[in-house]
Amino acid sequence: MSVTLEHFLTVSTLLFAIGLFVALSKRNAVAVLMGVELMLNASNLALVAFARLAETSLAITGHVFVVFVITVAAAEVAVALALAVAVYRNRETVDVDKVTSLRA
Repeated sequence: MSVTLEHFLTVSTLLFAIGLFVALSKRNAVAVLMGVELMLNASNLALVAFARLAETSLAITGHVFVVFVITVAAAEVAVALALAVAVYRNRETVDVDKVTSLRA
């Protein structure tokens, strides 16, 4: 038995569903960020799986997209965690429901 595209896509779908559930159900900003990261990693897995399936000279394209997604995810985490620290310093909470406005 070999690992096929369907196996990769099943795992990718499960990871995306778990990330979506975490991002929508949690109130903590850090947990929401972790859910978003899970969704990004699920899309990375799908991109690499499709790149593995491709038998053309452009098979590296999926890997290049993954590198860009990882770069964007790293920038997103840096900015989001800086915002979470700033909100915590002003409001003393990172609960998404309690932070209703950006005024100090």
